[in-house]
Amino acid sequence: MNAPLTSSETAGLARDAAGALLAADGRPVADDFPILARPVRKRRLAYLDNGATTQKPRVVIQALDRFYEQSNANIHRGVHWLSQHATDLYEEARESVRGLLNAPDSQHVIFTRGTTESINLVAQTWGQGLRAGDEILVTGMEHHSNIVPWQLLCARTGAVLRHARITDTGELDLADFKAQLNARTRLVGVAHVSNALGTVNPVAELVRLAHEAGALALVDGAQAVAHAPVDVQALDCDFYAFSGHKIYGPTGIGALYVRGAILKDLPPWQGGGDMIRTVSFDGSTWAEGPQRFEAGTPNIAGSVALGAAIDYVRGIGLDRIAAHEAALLAQATEVMQAIPGVRLIGTAAHKAGILSFLVDGIHPHDLGTILDTEGVAIRAGHHCAMPLMSHFGIPGTARASFALYNDLRDVDALAAGVRKAQKLFGV
Repeated sequence: MNAPLTSSETAGLARDAAGALLAADGRPVADDFPILARPVRKRRLAYLDNGATTQKPRVVIQALDRFYEQSNANIHRGVHWLSQHATDLYEEARESVRGLLNAPDSQHVIFTRGTTESINLVAQTWGQGLRAGDEILVTGMEHHSNIVPWQLLCARTGAVLRHARITDTGELDLADFKAQLNARTRLVGVAHVSNALGTVNPVAELVRLAHEAGALALVDGAQAVAHAPVDVQALDCDFYAFSGHKIYGPTGIGALYVRGAILKDLPPWQGGGDMIRTVSFDGSTWAEGPQRFEAGTPNIAGSVALGAAIDYVRGIGLDRIAAHEAALLAQATEVMQAIPGVRLIGTAAHKAGILSFLVDGIHPHDLGTILDTEGVAIRAGHHCAMPLMSHFGIPGTARASFALYNDLRDVDALAAGVRKAQKLFGV
């Protein structure tokens, strides 16, 4: 992801008086998202739970409808026109993922249900080669999806899961990360962006250090791909996982990039139709490339709609999106810090559009409930990052997370809701 944006870069954005990001025709991009026009609690919806899932633009909704209305058929095995047409759409979506990640070949892209399934796929295929005493290194800010699959793998193989510490600002302790790497490290798993703090990790450097130690590197890109350009070739990572619903696509679809030389040697992880070359009662042989990992009928419509979401985001421009969200985060940080009793959790120098905080005397769940009465949707809890919360000695936080359709009115609504909660609780 990019370096922190300068004030001149953010000032040059095409935005309206409310700070809304504008499309090429001058409309706020929020107009492309039908759900944002729906009032909540008789209030204008300020949707700030984008770290959990993003809303869907009209083109994605239409892509789903159009597939089932005009293109529905099973793929790869049919000789009739509809099957071939659906196959073409499915593989075009794979090419859209390749373009998003700048992967060298679409055959390095496996469709999965999302980041969690992608990481489990790696654990259950590549992980078959682990032996007792081998080590996997993650960081202290990982989502449970980048912890639990490795714990299960270690329990099966006798390998050891280690984690590198984070600092009190929510940044990775690079010295501790380097100290944890050793000749036994087989894989490094790291979030590109922390879902709980917004910290942007120095992924290219971490991948380089992993490779120098003889380990592979997996990047959890769930919170990165919708917010700034990603280039897996520049990162030089071995695996990169993301979820479609975090980049304005449907739920239940995502992708895993695997470096070509590694993909070639991975065993299949699920058996069934379409992942085979031949089957007999004496044994079976496997398909080449990503099909080896896509057993059964996949989420064809979801893949097509994911392709539409990717095309939509790239059409707006990920650099523009990053600048817009950086401006919103800067404004929200300033406004929230000015409210007495608010404490920010995670103050890394390089952050994406996530603001986690606590309000003295108010439990995050109570705060989230009061904000909801004002039409403000945030997330409250441990954000599937319980070890991270333990590091800070807290059960959870309130988290506001920004997307391309948010604007300064959402920031103002968040701040006003916090002040109302303080008044109600007398703090």
